[in-house]
This record gives sequence, structure tokens and C-alpha cells, in this order.
Amino acid sequence: MQNAAQDPTKIRNIAIIAHVDHGKTTLVDGLLKQSQTFRDNQAEMSQELIMDSGDQEKERGITITAKVTAVQHGDYRINIIDTPGHADFSGEVERTLNLADGCLLIVDAQEGPMPQTKFVLGKALAAELQPIVIINKIDKDGSRIKEVEDELADLFLELAVHEDQLHYPVYYAIGRAGKAWKEIPANPDADADLETIFDAVIEKIPAPKVEVDKPFQMLVTALAHDTFKGKYAIGRITRGHIKPGDQIALCKKDGTITRAKIDNVFMSRGVSKYEVPEGIAGDIVQLTGIADAQIGETVADAENPEALPTIEVEAPTLRIYLGPNTSPFKGQEAEFNTSRQIAERLHKETETNVGLRVEDDGIGFTVAGRGELHLGVLIETMRREGYEFEVGRPQVVTHEEKGKTMEPIEEVIVEVPAEHVGTVQMEFGQRRATLKEQFASPKGVTKLIYEMPTRSLLGMRNILLTNTKGTIVMNSLVTGFQEQGAALQQLRNGVLIAYETGTTTPYSLETAEARGTIFVGPAQKVYAGQIIGLNTRQEDMEMNVCKAKHLTNMRSSSSDGVVQLTPPTVFSLEQCLDFIENDELLEVTPQSLRLRKKELDQKKRKR
Repeated sequence: MQNAAQDPTKIRNIAIIAHVDHGKTTLVDGLLKQSQTFRDNQAEMSQELIMDSGDQEKERGITITAKVTAVQHGDYRINIIDTPGHADFSGEVERTLNLADGCLLIVDAQEGPMPQTKFVLGKALAAELQPIVIINKIDKDGSRIKEVEDELADLFLELAVHEDQLHYPVYYAIGRAGKAWKEIPANPDADADLETIFDAVIEKIPAPKVEVDKPFQMLVTALAHDTFKGKYAIGRITRGHIKPGDQIALCKKDGTITRAKIDNVFMSRGVSKYEVPEGIAGDIVQLTGIADAQIGETVADAENPEALPTIEVEAPTLRIYLGPNTSPFKGQEAEFNTSRQIAERLHKETETNVGLRVEDDGIGFTVAGRGELHLGVLIETMRREGYEFEVGRPQVVTHEEKGKTMEPIEEVIVEVPAEHVGTVQMEFGQRRATLKEQFASPKGVTKLIYEMPTRSLLGMRNILLTNTKGTIVMNSLVTGFQEQGAALQQLRNGVLIAYETGTTTPYSLETAEARGTIFVGPAQKVYAGQIIGLNTRQEDMEMNVCKAKHLTNMRSSSSDGVVQLTPPTVFSLEQCLDFIENDELLEVTPQSLRLRKKELDQKKRKR
């Protein structure tokens, strides 16, 4: 194992930033494998997306939390921070950029800079990180390297904080093949590796600016837990050094100071960590023994407890009601269902999920986050851990400014095949979006750029995916605030509501099918007030779907036929959140997702 008490000039800290699906995590895999971080017989050598370790990350194929890893290249230790590419998880990007001195900006050779590229690059340049640009996936059929380079030059001109940042090196790569070049290769199939990237990081990224002989100081940027050592406080040492057994002061956010003793000092290597005798300024370490450390607090020398500035994270844009389940089926399908258990779980989440805000709201809570995906991932995580609860419709977070209510607005970039452009324009038109730009690319794909309020965007993605047969690519980014406009009319039809509690029968579902789209199958338990389908008309309608067929002693050729039912429409969690209106709730349990009216009693609803 390499020597831990290293020379700070031999350390490089880089963040890997990009839009979703431009190949960040795949490139990190290549760097890990090429630097012999794993033995040839280790499972990771044949694995893809090594850094995406969470269940949902593997299933959705996206990075949700930022991860820190490290590789050894010759005498140099390179700490790599893999960040998420979705705007919904931008809190992760903001909190981890202060660990780095430089960044690798990865851009798809076909798509070019996208909304999230702009967001993460803006944050990185504001933090004065030294950029290296990698144009990835140059072997794609539609790759347009020269145009992408021009688009990047415009983006840097718009975002650069000072002139030095306009001089950035550009490299070309095929991330999944583990190849990179300084010039555009004449033959991308020729042998190559990622050595040029390693060399670029060592030459172009500055060593950390640190003071080794000053008292110890470190900002906590991430937390990790395990049952063996408890809580790990992760951060970059800004000055001094730290050993196991050292006394430290923890400068809390409220200005108070608590004392603690360091038990162990760990460093990363690949996907694991190992213990070291000392951590030195400039390196990223994991400390144990500080049980009450929180993200954004400073661990400092016991004799000189000076706090570093805390991490500033942008405000949430969406909020949702989340509270204990109040349906007749409460407590039948989950282990945790009380308000107290839900409160503990949400407050635990805010420790590590810095983009999230939780406020008490009666017996329930208002949970605010960065977008539908951010909130959807939290709901899905809690559901898998055995919680049951109900959630309301997502609402935008507004604020007052000079006596006016301001709401967030987003820039939406849509790419869609030419034959579906009319459908897309009609849907955006109904939601009062402003078309900023429209241009066709040579591959028969039209790119449309709209500006619209966040609330008009809710529920739109799924409608457009259905109407364009799944061919649409849609990306959005909050660009600012404007005065709140008029309310939108309800664009969805009314719903079919179960009239009584019981078990559904094929006979009554056949009648319901004639009225609209059905969400439940035969022999399913439903309760009065549960939504069982979508009406073909604008108004809601009560239906008895538990009625059995009356038996008579008359036989007829028509009545004894087998009932042919269409399979019910089953929504995903995100589709359910998009579907519900203000007077409706979604009941979430580990086994089921049920749509329902807030007021289950039909008479009270009518009033």
C-alpha cells in the first residue's frame, strides 16, 4: 500500500462533472481498472458502473449520490469525485465541488452541452476549479465533434469567472472502451488507453493549496455509516494533519463547539477504504470518532477551533405533503407507519441529503426538494425500507419579493423525431410555454427550447412519453423566478371512484371498462373513495366494482360467456405523482401504490 504521509504536491483532487448519460461513471470505471486498483481476478474488473452502488442507481442507470474514490498513478495519488448528472441531485454536486481543485467536464460528442452541463460547469468555474474537457463517445454515428467544440467555447465565454478559465485543454475519448487521445484519432479502433487523461490530470490540475504546518482544519462534506465503526466524517483537510487519538473541536452550525477524539483515519482506494497512520493537508480522508458531525460543519484543532464557511446550497423548487397513512387498509402491509417513525426517518435523511428540507405540517410533514425525481427517489427508498405513508400532489415552492409572489421558471430542451413535433407543440401550448428556439438536426430529430413555469411542467413528461411512443428526450433546468401567473385549467379527465369497500369482480369491472381506463384487476381489495380508473369525461364518477352477478335459474346463450377484461393500467411511482390532483392522495406501502381521494366519504366530497 502506498505511503499515507505523502507530499501534498503529489496529490490531485478532481471532480467529474457532466450532464446525465454522457459517460461520467463509465469513465471512472476505466480509470479505476487501468490504474490496477483491482487485482485481475477481482469481480470489479468485469463489472460496469462500479461506482453506482445503490439499488436504485443500478435499476435506473443513474448516479444519485456523489462518491469519492482514489487511484494511485506512479507517485501521484488522484482523488476522484463522481457526481450525479441530474439537476434534481444538484445539491450533491454543490457540496462536493469544494473537495476538488480541478474538474473533468465530459460532453457527449453527439448531444453537445446540455442544461445540466451548463449548471455544473457554472458551479465549477465559480469555485475556481481548473477545467479539462473530454469529448466522449466520439465513435457514435451522429457525433459532430467540431460543432460541439464551438458550443463549448460559447458556454465557457458565458460562464468563465476570469480569463484563465478560457484556456482549457480538450481530449477525445471512447469511455466504455477505455480509450482517450489528445487529437481526434484517424482510426478510433486503433489501440489506445486512458494514459493521456492521467497525464492531463497530473500536468494541468494544480496541487492543493495548503498549509501543512498550521493547526488542523477540515470541512465535513459527506457522511457515511457502518455498523463496525459508526459514523465517518468525510472531507478534505485544508491545513495541518491528523492522527488517530488526536483531540479535536467540532464547530457546529449554530456557533457552539463540542470536543471529541479521533479514533481512526481512513482513505479511499477504489470502492473500499483502508486505515492510515496520518492524514495530511490536501488529501480527502474519512474520520471516525465524531458521532455528532453534520455536513457543513468544521473539524478543527482543539486549541484553535476556527470554523470554515459552511456549504451554500440552492433552495428547493418543489414541495410535497408526506404523512402517516389514513386509509382503511392502514398497517396491513408495512412495518413502520406512525408519524414518529416517519419523522425520525426524514430527519435522518436531511443529515446526508443536503438539497432536502423537512417541516412539520400537523401530523404530517412538508418535504421540499429539487424536483420530481429527487422526491421520487426518497419515497421509493422509504418504501423499500418498510415504511407506509401517504403523499399529496407536488407543489412549487414560491417566495415573496417586493409584495409579489414569485415562482420558479425552467428552460426545457426537447429532442423529438420530426413526426411528433406537432404533438409536443400542442402540449406545450396548452401549458402556456414560450418557444425560444427550434432547429432540425440532420438525423431527422427536431430540437425545441421552451421557457415555462415549473408548475406547468408537472405531469408533462409521462404524457409526452406516451404521445410520442417513448421517443422524446426531455431535459429541464431552473433558470430563475418570475411573478406567478394565472392558474392552469385541469388538463386531466375526471376519475372513476370505488363506491364501497370490498373485492373487485370481473362482472362489475366489465361495466367499468366501458366508462374509461381501469387501474385495478379482478379479485383486488379496494375501499370506498379509492380511485380505480380514469373517466372518459371531465367529471368524477362513483362506481360499484365489487358487485357480483345475480344468479337466476334461467339459462341464456349470451349471459354465460367468459368475461374478457383488458389488463389494468399500472402506474410507476413517478406516474402516480404526476397523475394526482389537489384533492387526491397517493397511498404508498412496500407492496402497493393506491390512488385515492383526500375525502373518502362520498357525501362530504359532494359538499
